[in-house]
Amino acid sequence: MPTEAEVMEALKKVIDPELGRSIVDLNMVRDLQIKPDGVVAFTLALTVPSCPLKDRMKGDAHAVLTALPGIRGVEITFGAMTDEERKAVFGHSAPSLPKLNDFSRIGQTIAVMSGKGGVGKSLVTASLAVSLARQGKKVGILDADLTGPSIPKLFGLPSGGVRGSEMGILPANTRTGIRVMSTNLLVPEEDTAVVWRGPVVSGTIRQFYEQVLWGRLDVLLIDLPPGTSDANLTVVQNLPLNGAVLVTTPQALAALVVRKGVRMLQQLNVPILGVVENMSYYTCPDTGSPHEIFGPSHAAEVAQLAGTQVAARLPIRPEIAAQCDAGQVEDVTIPELESFASQLVSVPAKA
Repeated sequence: MPTEAEVMEALKKVIDPELGRSIVDLNMVRDLQIKPDGVVAFTLALTVPSCPLKDRMKGDAHAVLTALPGIRGVEITFGAMTDEERKAVFGHSAPSLPKLNDFSRIGQTIAVMSGKGGVGKSLVTASLAVSLARQGKKVGILDADLTGPSIPKLFGLPSGGVRGSEMGILPANTRTGIRVMSTNLLVPEEDTAVVWRGPVVSGTIRQFYEQVLWGRLDVLLIDLPPGTSDANLTVVQNLPLNGAVLVTTPQALAALVVRKGVRMLQQLNVPILGVVENMSYYTCPDTGSPHEIFGPSHAAEVAQLAGTQVAARLPIRPEIAAQCDAGQVEDVTIPELESFASQLVSVPAKA
């Protein structure tokens, strides 16, 4: 049977993804017991009770402890740090906020997220950018979906087209002047796999924000990947967001997963600017009647939970999908997003 010291040494391998330090060094392991039947029990004191990464840390702790000889089970209960403990931890461990380079000035920074994959976040991001550019605004897109980027394809931007210098990284420019940074602009072929772990993903997003020579932008849109893990946490916690746009689809399952994104944004005090429901209905060309292909809308429920508006309900238009596949999103007009896009430039700056 391992000793308490050996158990604590093993738990040093479990890292809090947000703070980058072990749960032992952060004094998160409390009330440790090694029971006669070979079960290790302890309380994991979280920085906040609703920590979105708690299950990941629990799983990592279970894995390192069951690898020890004689350990037959692990019992972990969740607790929470006191305000004083939390302040001490973040006082020493909070990452520094990214700082824009001297060649960049950004007015509004808006994240586009969902929590659910396949709902059309990239289409909404690109369409908002196109609408803003048509209104005469200077717009940039930071594609934070590093392992599954879609933005370059939508704009017809070639792979490997981005170059760097001692001053920073030059973003790609679309034909209407939208500035874009994405991992698919760095790799030699558009289908090259980007296989990165969490810390590399987080560091790359910060690098895109800090080192890309964005110039003067009225709005920087950040296209986030599905989920509520590393990339999303990096953007929501570390970048100076003015707010976030949530994208969903009518299915109840999509609404359920998007609600997780709502909870995350609320926990981290990020304003939710609006809910966009994609693929809401299909209008029959013969009769003009709308058909809810994916079932009744749940956008109002999501918006009510988020304390925001239903900004737009977008119909299914096969011709738009064809234009996007051809890299011609700048030729697409989505009237439902036009007025909402204009609201984004007037969002109050984050304190």
